[in-house]
Amino acid sequence: MIRKLDVGEDSWTMRLDVILPTFNRQELLKRALESLCRSPRPPDLEVKITVVDNNSKDDTKMVVQSAIEEFGGLVAYEFEGQPGKSFALNRGVSSTTGELLGFIDDDEEIDPSWYSRVYQAFSDTTIDFIGGPYIPRWEIDPPKWLPMDYLGVIGWVDSGPEVKPYRKDFPGILMGGNAVIRRTVLERVGPYATHLGPKGSLLLRGEDDDMYHRLLDTGAQGLYLPDLVIYHYVPAERLTKKYFRRWCFWRGAGMGAFDKDHQQPVPYLMGVPRWLYGRAARGVVARLKALVGGGRNPAQNFSHELAVWDLAGFFYGKHFRTS
Repeated sequence: MIRKLDVGEDSWTMRLDVILPTFNRQELLKRALESLCRSPRPPDLEVKITVVDNNSKDDTKMVVQSAIEEFGGLVAYEFEGQPGKSFALNRGVSSTTGELLGFIDDDEEIDPSWYSRVYQAFSDTTIDFIGGPYIPRWEIDPPKWLPMDYLGVIGWVDSGPEVKPYRKDFPGILMGGNAVIRRTVLERVGPYATHLGPKGSLLLRGEDDDMYHRLLDTGAQGLYLPDLVIYHYVPAERLTKKYFRRWCFWRGAGMGAFDKDHQQPVPYLMGVPRWLYGRAARGVVARLKALVGGGRNPAQNFSHELAVWDLAGFFYGKHFRTS
């Protein structure tokens, strides 16, 4: 049975703390803050935006101070000197008190309806967490070799036009750049894993996967909402094959580290799920056939190559990465 709170004008106010971790992205941070501060908010939704500066060396602090002067108590500044996005997220959580915790990245802008959708979703007291799509905002036109099965590399996430429950069979995970979680649930599952996630220029991943699976393991109820939209900036520097290779390797390394404590119910070979070897082998064979036969599908050809980088990263993360 769905239970809804009485959210009448004088009866109840919902409190949302938006956590915005950032590292050396002062210009993008300005856009993110403008979006968060100027988007309309329901009258019964109290919002606070906390920027967590993860030891930036640019003018991040000045950008936040300017936003504090312009928007008053809507914005707050926290500093986290320990490198790593997970450390910044945990600092943001511990320094706030709202019953809802929203997580937005510094290269994003929210849709004007974002706050209203959050308010509507959590008026249902059975919902513990929500997520939604990432729509790309391109700096340049995407290249022809862009593989559609690797859109996560550039933060393009779209799980379809329908509301879907987050479950073990959901085609994806709760992505940490567009997520809202009840504080009581997050306190139950524990903080973000600090041995996973990006650290400075290191593209290590896995903190979102770890959090998502812990949420499901505790029985938390979540929904993918297709209209909970954020717009994710995709710079030209990410639209290179070098970036894709690095990202896939370090995403694999994060998954390998994650797998040390969360082994999958599948056959393994040398500590790695056998299906990863199979996919990489098929990719190599397909790539060789394309080279010999003059295959002209650049996106498919590059996708075959990236399967090998996935495997290499996973093997490294599982056997060699210690922190």
